[in-house]
Parts: sequence; structure tokens; C-alpha cells
Amino acid sequence: MSGRGAFIGCIADDFTGATDIASTLVRAGMKTVQSIGIPEADDPMIADAEAIVVALKSRTIAAGDAVEQSLAALDFLRAAGCRQIVFKYCSTFDSTEHGNIGPVAEALARALDQQVTIAAPSFPANGRTVYNGHLFVGHALLNESGMQNHPLTPMKDANLVRVLQAQSKGTVGLIDFPTVLKGAEHVRAAIEQAQAEGTTLLVVDAISEADLKVIGQACHDHTLITGGSGIALGLPENFRTNNELSGADAAVLPVVAGKDVVLAGSGSLRTNLQVARWIEAKRPAYRIDVMKLAAGEPVVEEAIAFFDAHTDQTVLIYATSPADELRQVQAAIGAQKAGEMVEHALGLIARSLRDRGVRRFVVAGGETSGAVVQSLDVKGLRIGAPIAPGVPATVSTGDMSLALALKSGNFGEADFFEKALRALSGDQS
Repeated sequence: MSGRGAFIGCIADDFTGATDIASTLVRAGMKTVQSIGIPEADDPMIADAEAIVVALKSRTIAAGDAVEQSLAALDFLRAAGCRQIVFKYCSTFDSTEHGNIGPVAEALARALDQQVTIAAPSFPANGRTVYNGHLFVGHALLNESGMQNHPLTPMKDANLVRVLQAQSKGTVGLIDFPTVLKGAEHVRAAIEQAQAEGTTLLVVDAISEADLKVIGQACHDHTLITGGSGIALGLPENFRTNNELSGADAAVLPVVAGKDVVLAGSGSLRTNLQVARWIEAKRPAYRIDVMKLAAGEPVVEEAIAFFDAHTDQTVLIYATSPADELRQVQAAIGAQKAGEMVEHALGLIARSLRDRGVRRFVVAGGETSGAVVQSLDVKGLRIGAPIAPGVPATVSTGDMSLALALKSGNFGEADFFEKALRALSGDQS
């Protein structure tokens, strides 16, 4: 490693989550790069970065493997000079009964010799808030928001203290909203008291961006913080106060010329809405039939042929389906197998379309985004301005520039696909 070194290093458990927190850091004025997996120590893309985000695909793998990958990412970020580490997971706390949020958070804390660590998943800009330890999505409790039907990480309990305790070996506590409302000094005192009592993980209430900034200020001296991307709102100010940030425009990206495509694999309510809007507008769309995939039919080839038949228009290729249809597919072939088949198919399609001149990709779904960027052999991303809360425009590093918008399933309004295509083309209207 050379140079000054980065200030903040983030370990994200999926690809869209990585771009989500990278976007938040850019919004707060930090020059930010995102690597796909752990980069080489001398990778030139990190040379002048003020924040580095390492995107893993560890959300739904075995907990032991997630811990191993996260610790390897930590070693890289510490070698890069990062003074503060953020373990970033989804603002809907996507995880299973056995992990991976608790095991990874505890392993990182042990490696950094930190006795108590906060968990702050709130992201108010996208309607994710925590009150009395319960996670809300909009006005609904997490377990009534549609997340209870998630194919890989069904969230059936909104009580995050209880959810995190089930995954963790240590003791989980809560810093409630009245404490946060009193300010950073009170939050800091509550953390110190919890540590004295032997608590190791602390869920922290937050219902506004102002609350997250208070939490960030209170954790000024914490080497490790865990949470959703919203927690990053309050962290850059800690370095700006000491006049350590460059002050350069962190969001400027080059415009990438070429064809474009929209790929959707998420089964979320919001992505279903976005797909429906596209189809209602009578724009060309090809639906990937998972049962045909399972039967060995040439679905990938048919999707590519559909693209070739519509070269004068932007095409949507999607596997998104309503919850009842998704359950039927999962009952027939299994949730994990269905997901893996869709990811593999969309990855193959993305690579073939790149070879046909596609340079701008809008991708919906965290697992889908991971499969697509890996298939495209993207190693890193420069992070630009937000298209929607939590979804920035990005441009790949390396010899071939690709413009990508990687969207978590439940992010973006109904017209997100259209907005993203305009943003990636350089149209700021």
C-alpha cells in the first residue's frame, strides 16, 4: 500500500448493499470506490480513495464461510490504512436464524478487540426505521412488510434484539429512541454502561437521518460499526471536522456510450411494481420461465434472440414474479436451486449482451447484481450520484468501462428503470 490510506473501510454482505453504502458516503462528500471481492493490495483504483467498500456475496452462505470472507476483507482494509470499519448489511436485516449478521459482527469485533458494537440498520430515506428495537418498513412492521415472504431470508420477527440474540453468542441490548434524542453524549454514555454490564451488541433506535448522525458522532472512536447504509451518513463528518477530507466533488463520473439493457431477478414487491410499469408502457420485455430453465430448455438463447430482435429499443429481461408464483416454483424445485438458476442465466445473458455492445446495465436484485457483475468480470466500481435513495450510478474500473445501476430489490419508485437508464446515459433530467 502507498499514499495516505483511506479513512473508512466497509465490508458489505452483498453487491447492491455495497453500492448502497458507497452512495451514502459519496453523498456525504467522500471519494469512494467499491471493489467486487477483495482487491489486490496494489490495485490502482484505491490509490486516492477516502472510503473503500468491499462487496462480498456472503449474506446467505454458511455462517462460517461468511466469517472467513469478512475477516479476509478486514485484513485488506486494515492494510489499506482504514481507521474505521463498517460491516454493512441490509436495512431490512436480511438474515437467517443462524446468521450471518451476528456471527460476522462478533468475529470482526474480536479481531479488532472491541468489546461492544452497535447495530444500526435504519435507513429513513427508504422507509426503514427502528423504534423500541423493532424494525419498520414504511408504516409496517418488518414481518408484515412482504419481507416475511423473502425466498432466501424470510424475516418473520420485527424485534431485532430477539433476532440478533438468536444469531449471537454474546448478550444483545438496546439503546432506545429517548436516549438517541438526547444527543451523542447520552448515546456514548449508554454504550459505556452496556459495556460495563457485559453487553456485546447493541441495537440502536433511529427514525431520522438526524438520529443516524447523532449515532455516528457518538461512535467517533469506535473502530467497528455495523448497520445499514444510513449509518454512514454521520461518519464522514468525524473526519471532516479534522480537515482530513479532500473536499473534491466525489460524484463526477464519465459518460459511457453504448447499448443498454435492464435485467431483473428480484421477487420483491417493489421490483414487481417496476416490471409491471415497464410492461404496461408496452416496452419490450422477455420473461425467464424458471420451470423451463429447470427442464433444460434454451431460455438463455431465447432471451438473447429477443434482444437481437429489438436492437432499436431497450429490452427488459426478467425472472421477477409475484409471491404466489414464486412459492409454486420453489415448492417444485427448491428456493435455493431456483435462485441459483436465475442468477446463472442472467449472468450468461449479461455476458453475451456485453459482447453485443451493451455497455449500460440496470440490474434489480442483490443476488442478481452479484451474479451479473461477476459474469461481466467487473473488479471495481467508481461511485457516482444517486439515482434513487441507496442506488448510485456507477462506472466500472479496468480496460472496458461499463455503466451499472445495481438495485436492491425493494429500492426505487415504480419508474426506477426509466430513471436509471437516463442517469447512466448522462441525461440528468
